[in-house]
Amino acid sequence: MISNQILKSTIDGLYDISKTNLCVLDTDGKLLVSTFQPEDILETAALEFISSSADSQQIRGYQFFKVNDESQLEYILVAQGSGADVNMIGKMAAFQLQGLVVAYRERYDKDNFIKNLLLDNLLLVDIYNRAKKLHIDINAKRCIFLIETKNEKDMNALETVRTLYSTGNRDFVTVVDEKNIILVREVAENETYDDLEKTAHVILDMLNMEAMSRVKIAYGTIVNEIRDISRSYKEASMALEVGKIFYSDKNIVAYNNLGIGRLIYQLPVPLCKMFIKEIFDGKSPNDYDEETLLTINKFFENNLNVSETSRQLYIHRNTLVYRLDKLQKSTGLDLRVFDDAITFKIALMVVKYMNYMEET
Repeated sequence: MISNQILKSTIDGLYDISKTNLCVLDTDGKLLVSTFQPEDILETAALEFISSSADSQQIRGYQFFKVNDESQLEYILVAQGSGADVNMIGKMAAFQLQGLVVAYRERYDKDNFIKNLLLDNLLLVDIYNRAKKLHIDINAKRCIFLIETKNEKDMNALETVRTLYSTGNRDFVTVVDEKNIILVREVAENETYDDLEKTAHVILDMLNMEAMSRVKIAYGTIVNEIRDISRSYKEASMALEVGKIFYSDKNIVAYNNLGIGRLIYQLPVPLCKMFIKEIFDGKSPNDYDEETLLTINKFFENNLNVSETSRQLYIHRNTLVYRLDKLQKSTGLDLRVFDDAITFKIALMVVKYMNYMEET
């Protein structure tokens, strides 16, 4: 259903051009929008016209036109006055409204189809039948971009993304909740994941500048058929959540680059607690002081390089060795040994995951 605002804007524009007063009624003869103050007899005349089989008719100084959508009556357009000129203007206005009705129906149908496709609400046969009816290529390569906005119902961000990508039957923009915008992006044969990363940066920069919106963007893998779009959507959703836990400093996260974080995210919390208890003997990295945590993180950032870590921490090499020895005595893990370092790194990530799950 077209909004009254769009209907009003349309007939106001037609009036400015033709100087013929117009109004639009619903299928019960009730006034929706008008460029003039209609007489009381208008509703009665409209009901007479609706019950007739005529597509257009002149009644009591008004010219009535039916606006249909696939043989179903949607609106009644009324032009004030008589004569051939008014009749022609009325026909042109009715044709304009008919085009709007069809365009809005197609947009709604496509949006509804994409939403159900993302949420796995369609049978396989329905996917192919509806895609064919809506002229959507079933074999095009596509990828899902999930854009989380800071504010709920960020219409500026939504319209900016639609302006960028919602054209024709190639890319689609929709929403399934109040904070996430979903872009179904068609991928060209020569495009790679590096190109998808560039696309994510374009969206991020555009939303920062045009819509003044702070967003996080995640994207899934490329799928080859329309039936697999929901898989890419689930991957993008996971990437967004995993990014919040392990890569909170990043605004763009790709499912393919989640690394071990993707594995930890799928572990049950009781198993995580058991692992932490075994590693830290009932303690937790949350209990370490800020200096110790800074030392550990900087040591990992520098690939277990003692000299570079001590330089960046502005401490003597022996001081760093002392801190690492102290950590080894309390945990039994020597971060200078690769296997111990891996165990400790995973333990830190598991604790992050557990903390996140407790907060949500």
